[in-house]
Parts: sequence; structure tokens; C-alpha cells
Amino acid sequence: MEMSFEEKDFFSCCGSIRFEKEMALASPFSSFQDAVTAARDIWFNKVDVNGWLEAFLAHPQIGETHSAAKVSDTSAQWSKGEQSTAFATATDSSLQELSEWNARYRQKFGFIFLICASGRSTDEILAELKRRYSNRPIVEFEIAAQEQMKITELRLAKLFSSKTNISSATNKYTTAGAKKAEEDRLSIIGGHVSATSESLPGKPVQPPTRTRPPITTHILDLSRGRPAAGVEVLLEMWKNTQSRPTFGGTDSSWVFQGSSTTDLDGRSGQPLSIVDAVTPGIYRISFNTGKYNPDGFFPYVSIVFEIRESQKREHFHVPLLLSPFSFSTYRGS
Repeated sequence: MEMSFEEKDFFSCCGSIRFEKEMALASPFSSFQDAVTAARDIWFNKVDVNGWLEAFLAHPQIGETHSAAKVSDTSAQWSKGEQSTAFATATDSSLQELSEWNARYRQKFGFIFLICASGRSTDEILAELKRRYSNRPIVEFEIAAQEQMKITELRLAKLFSSKTNISSATNKYTTAGAKKAEEDRLSIIGGHVSATSESLPGKPVQPPTRTRPPITTHILDLSRGRPAAGVEVLLEMWKNTQSRPTFGGTDSSWVFQGSSTTDLDGRSGQPLSIVDAVTPGIYRISFNTGKYNPDGFFPYVSIVFEIRESQKREHFHVPLLLSPFSFSTYRGS
């Protein structure tokens, strides 16, 4: 079934007039993926520098809700949703610091700091802003364009989902942004509930200082040079107190902790709630790579790692770098 949209729909996805007109000419699209392929070609090969800057200007500055340019109500609503996690995890001091660094960034590069903010906390965004501030302008301009494309893909997915009922497999793409925001909200609430249940009677409840779940992941598809979206992720913990998992063992002591699906940025959802201290122990994170890449070598990939008592307040980011016939991982930040 081919889907047709109006120019204004594409302008809400990417605030470039050239982009909206080219997308309208390229439509109708037989699928969401066809629309993404066309969008990438138009954005990187047909929209010029002025068009890139025009699209950048349509976004509100990170930490704010209004853009400098006039945008549609849909675009403004999407921007607010994309920053929902950042706003949920922000403090007065972090917002002030973010505002100061935004001003420094714009003074150096001439455009606002652009990042696909969906599912990212204020601290994560601020850290990325500081890291990218050291880039050369020509390098940063290209990175900003890549981030704009990520945002555009996320919004195209929302556009398609608003027009038709899509199969459950495709729906993992189309609802990724909204699902991620809701998961963030529930995890924050869950962290506060955990703190309440563990506190002593009469003792003031302290909200967790952690701004993201203690265990996270992302998947990068090396063969395609892009994040791997729609991959199912399963987190388990070893619960047998009498033994440890052994090489080649078949013990069924792995206990489900949580599951999620990677979003369009390749990031996991929230397999664990946000709590100050994660339970020490041995964990296994598994990826349904066979479903993502049926022609690949791996039906699934599992990574086993241990969190010690002295590390329970640390963050554990366990990414997967995947290709059809190889994979690697590391402990990230």
C-alpha cells in the first residue's frame, strides 16, 4: 500500500523547504523504509548548506521548548516529546550549565547544538555537547547534519504510524520515540518507588541521584554503518547463590530482569529501573540478532559480565558492535 503525504507533513519532519518539496515529489512511498531511503538521499545529496542551516533553526535549543523559527504545532509537539527525558532528569543547575554551553557552542559554530535527544538525560546531552565543542567547525557541521537525519527518521516513523496500522515488526520503529519517552517516565517513577520501599519508617525519602538505568546498551550495525533499530534485548541475572555460571554449563539459574527494543538511534530502552545501587552479581544481556539479520551467522548474541559489590553505584554500558559474521563489545560509559 503506497502512502502519500502533503509537503507540510515533511516540513514537520525536517524544517527545510527544499527537503519537503523533494520528499513530496518522491512520494508516494510503499513503505517506511522507502521513505527513509529517499529522505537520506535528499538530505545529503540535494539539500544545500543553506537548507541544512534552515532545518537546524527549526529546532528549539536543547533545554528549551520554542525554536527561533516559526514551526508547525506538530513539529513543536514532537520536539517537546524528544526532550522529555532531558526535562525529566534536569535540575536548575544542570539547565543553567546547559544554557551556558549552548551559548558558547552557538558563538563558536554559528548554529544551535543539535542532537537526537530521544531517551537521553540532561547529563548525557551536556557531556556530548562539551565533547563536540572541541571539534573543528567543518567536522561539527557534518555531525549536526547526521543528527538532523536521525531526528528526521524518528519523525518520519511517527508520520507513518499516524496514517496507517503497521505490522508489529515495523511498529518497533514507528513507536520507538514515544515508547522510549514513556519508558523513561516509568523508570524515573520506579526509582522513586524503590527508594520509598527500602527506606526506614520516618526516614526522609531521597530520590536516586542516578540519571539513567545502571545497565544500558546500544547496537551499531558495522556492515551498514548505522545504529541497529528494532533489536530485542533481554537482561538476566544469575540467581544461584551456591555456584557461579561455568563455561559450557546448562544450569537454568538465569532469572529475567527486563527487556526492551532498540530505538532508531540503536539505544536500548529501560531493562532496569533507575536506582542508586544496582544489585551486585553476574548478568547476561542477550540480543535477538537472528531476527534482526536472518542471513547472519548468529541466531542470537549473549554477553555475560559481573558487577561487584564495590561497583554497584557505577554505570555499566555494554554495547554490541555487530556485523553478519562477527561481533565485539566493551564496557563503555
